[in-house]
Amino acid sequence: MQDIKTIISITAIILTFIGYIPYLRDTLQGKTTPHVYTWFIWGFVTAIAFGLQVEGGAGVGSWVTIVVAIICFTIFLLGMRSGKKDIALSDTIFFVLSFVALFLWLIAKQPVLSVILTSTIDLLGFAPTVRKSWNKPHSETLFTYELSTLRHGLSILALQQYSIVTWLYPVSWTFANALFSLILIIRRKQVNK
Repeated sequence: MQDIKTIISITAIILTFIGYIPYLRDTLQGKTTPHVYTWFIWGFVTAIAFGLQVEGGAGVGSWVTIVVAIICFTIFLLGMRSGKKDIALSDTIFFVLSFVALFLWLIAKQPVLSVILTSTIDLLGFAPTVRKSWNKPHSETLFTYELSTLRHGLSILALQQYSIVTWLYPVSWTFANALFSLILIIRRKQVNK
């Protein structure tokens, strides 16, 4: 069983790279404009989620989480150079709320509450990108989010132990990426008409 979980985890990591290479390429070419608030929050909190997964016994199922954290920080740095610069008040509110939740996480010291807070922080961090993409749905690389849905789903299967601490984060991201992909598809059709 361990070998199967390792294979699933490695497959999810390969899909992570396959999904983010077009995003990185599009960012470098100026087609995709990552929102720096979103990617900073995602990198920071994904690194925390990795720690929680390791502590919770996720084993090889946590590997994809640390790979995603590294990629998020890379996209944040690229975004600082060429990403979304017009920060709306709502973006700043979600950014601040993310750090309030992060503070609560630091004082909680309870694994279940911690994973709930980290998942919430990450989803709050998604808000600036959703707002930006609602207005400019072609400013994001759809393929990355579609493949992220599959990747997070696979990472759930790779978990070595199942508890709310190990599965909540990838489950919430499976649904968030699927929903965001649907939003991009619908908004692109509306904008193209």
